[in-house]
Order: sequence, then C-alpha cells, then structure tokens
Amino acid sequence: MTKFLFFLSELNDNDLDWLVEIGDKRRIPSGTTLIYEGNHADTLYIMLDGTLVVSTAEIGERELARLYKGEVVGEMSFIDSRPPSATVKTMEPSQVLAIPRGKLAQKLEEDESFASRFYRALAIMLSHRLRGTVKQLAYRKDQTSQDQEDRTAQSVSGISSAASQRFEELLHKLEV
Repeated sequence: MTKFLFFLSELNDNDLDWLVEIGDKRRIPSGTTLIYEGNHADTLYIMLDGTLVVSTAEIGERELARLYKGEVVGEMSFIDSRPPSATVKTMEPSQVLAIPRGKLAQKLEEDESFASRFYRALAIMLSHRLRGTVKQLAYRKDQTSQDQEDRTAQSVSGISSAASQRFEELLHKLEV
C-alpha cells in the first residue's frame, strides 16, 4: 500500500472524488487475468483488496512480484502507451477500482491542475518502486522475509497519516 499512499498524498479531495465517480468498482475472482503481457491495456487499476501476481513469459512465467491493497496497476502502459511487459492475475478473490484509459486521458488533457498532480503522483510512486527494486537486487533473494517487512514498515512510517486516511476515505466513498 506504500506506493499508493505516495500517490494519494499528491491528489486533492476533488481528484479523489473524480476517481470514485469515473471508476468502476469490480470484484474479480481468483485466477482472473487483469493485464495480459504484450496486449494493449485500456484500464488503470487501483487495488482495493486482494492479491495480484505479476509474471512474464521472458522468465518462464515465474512470479516477479505480488501486489496488494493500495497498489496501482497498469500505470506504466498508461504513461508510455506501450503494451504491458508482464501479465497480472488475481491470486485470490480481489476488488479493484478500474479507471478507463480514455476517460483518464481526457481528464488529463482538459484539467492541467489535475494532470500536474496525477503525473507527479505517478512519478513519485514509480521512483519509490525503482528504489525498492534496487534494494532488492542489492540484498539478493537470500534476504529473509522479515528484513523485507522491516524495510516496508520503515517506508510506511515515512508517509503522512493523511495519505493513509485518504485511502480509507476512498474505500468509504466506494461503499456508499
């Protein structure tokens, strides 16, 4: 959820309201593919609950990562308009907020203030992801899960509680 908290910390209440209004809250069964490697992606997803597994054919469909509540998925293809470089599937029943690419692109074109906040949020989130990848490579895979949890806890503690509260507000708005 850390990455999404960075993302939310850059958006204002109106931005959040717009995402809720335009987004489609979906329950996704276990084993469902949300994003297919190499196929055009027309949706940006915000994980509300559940677990996603990221894999790629380049390394024999081996799991690259797991994504949890609060993650943003499909953002790389949204930014560079290239097909996804990995497949993303639900590992368990999950819930997402699906943001249509066309509507998001139109909003970004029409609302410069929103665009500025949105792209800054994506940049911060992707920077955080890249730093985490570099740390993982530095520590190699022999790192214990406890060490990974410790690093995640340190990252989360550096984020304002306002961003955490904002995610809870998003979930509340989607329930109403």
